[in-house]
Amino acid sequence: MTGEKVRVIVVDDHTVMRAGVVALLGTETGIEIVGEAGDGRAALELVERYEPDVALVDLRMPVLDGVATTTEIVARFPRTRVLILTTYDTDAEIERGVEAGAIGYLLKDTTREQLADAIHAAARGETVLAPRVAERLVARMRQPAQAPLTARETDVLTAVADGLTNAEIGRRLVIAEATVKTHLLRLFAKLDVNDRTRAVVVAMERGMLPRPSGG
Repeated sequence: MTGEKVRVIVVDDHTVMRAGVVALLGTETGIEIVGEAGDGRAALELVERYEPDVALVDLRMPVLDGVATTTEIVARFPRTRVLILTTYDTDAEIERGVEAGAIGYLLKDTTREQLADAIHAAARGETVLAPRVAERLVARMRQPAQAPLTARETDVLTAVADGLTNAEIGRRLVIAEATVKTHLLRLFAKLDVNDRTRAVVVAMERGMLPRPSGG
């Protein structure tokens, strides 16, 4: 890539954020923005048309989200490297992005210099991770294998996420309230938490429970 500009497309459904990224990168002499898109489907059309070196992709978008977009680009246009730029840094989101084939995962609090360096590194085929993301991945790898939740434990945790009390959970699942408490204690142990709210949060971060719509 020496002597040549890195050709980039910016993909983000938030118009202001997308314009901000384009403006930031517009001052970089070694980077050329060749297109921008507001959803994954439009991004794929841009990649097919311009064959950019790097696609800077948001994670949550309409029509086709960042993970699906990354998967498509990696499968159909291997010359284009995908660099995810998002606000989401939970374990589940990071793993989804990396497993889809993204060469890097950055957070939107990154500086202009860091972003430009990451784009150049991605174009060279180097993996790029925001420090906080790298820390989470390393910590996750060091953790012992997590015991999976049973179907009944998942039912109980889903009911907790719905805001039900132990008594209400018992009525929903047709089990005794004492049994609900037993399931909760086992859940707390598996998730390494001490309360119901934290159990729901951790389970969502690990992809054990679906996130509420609209997030």
